[in-house]
Amino acid sequence: MTQERFLERHITFANGSSGEAIEFESANPANYADVILGRDFPHITIDGKLFLPPEPIATPTPVVIVAPGSVGVAESHIMHTERLTDWGYAAFLIDPFGARSVTSTVANQTQFSFAGSAYDVLAAAKMLSGRDGLDARRIGVQGHSRGGSAALMAAMQPFQRKVLTDGETLKAIYAVYPWCGHQLRDPDIGSAKLRMVIGEQDNWCSPQQAQGYAQAIRLSGGDATFRMFAGAHHSFDRLQSVEEEPEAKVAPHAPTIYLDEQGAFLDPISGEPDADGTEADFMIYAAKAGFLVTGASLGSSGDLAEEFRKDMQGFWAAAL
Repeated sequence: MTQERFLERHITFANGSSGEAIEFESANPANYADVILGRDFPHITIDGKLFLPPEPIATPTPVVIVAPGSVGVAESHIMHTERLTDWGYAAFLIDPFGARSVTSTVANQTQFSFAGSAYDVLAAAKMLSGRDGLDARRIGVQGHSRGGSAALMAAMQPFQRKVLTDGETLKAIYAVYPWCGHQLRDPDIGSAKLRMVIGEQDNWCSPQQAQGYAQAIRLSGGDATFRMFAGAHHSFDRLQSVEEEPEAKVAPHAPTIYLDEQGAFLDPISGEPDADGTEADFMIYAAKAGFLVTGASLGSSGDLAEEFRKDMQGFWAAAL
């Protein structure tokens, strides 16, 4: 049986906010250099749902883009979207998978590029900046896991400047347990406000890698903060208890792959840039070097989901 696409679902929150399905143009670059160097690459129409708050905190209304992770749109992402509307923000929940005929990247992250995920975020921001009633000066993004990686790259000025034009920008980025295996050597987030959060027991994404990236961004002049949640696993914002995902293919201890200002990957052994290198090349490297493992845990325990909610609410109240 064909799985129903998020585009086709009818969702109305308890507060009365009903999702408007919106299709918009994004792209499928092979790597970050494709975008930063202005190469030709295929474009694609993807979609998401826009939810308006019953009582906006301001007019025009600030909006938060919600970018899901490797399982696509999950109930937790819908829950966070509803909370955002409860708090007076508009929220746009992206479905990066449906139009690409992908159901999950848990076992295979190479079905489309992380560069494509980052492009999705900026393409959504471009579309939302032209919508009546929304504040183009106050667009934020909340990305989870792979979506957190997308949010981080979308914040980087060399990448962002190639997709957005004057007056289009991201004001704030909330990166939730992001995979930080790709990092700009000289990270520049401009005037945006950034916060990263991750659990200390995360075995999908490296807490140390995320901690280091947040520090590098701060030392580069960025407004970046970081929080480690004690005892928390991946997806600790969910209401489900911790469980094992046996099909997950992860490499949390693989070396960081840095990118130069042109978006070229720097080989971790030679240090030489490769503007034609792809993410798959370095995933193959990680596997051959013995860093790729199968199986990881996700879920929440105790009061962690509520602690996350408070952190999320506090960030958006300060940032937008």
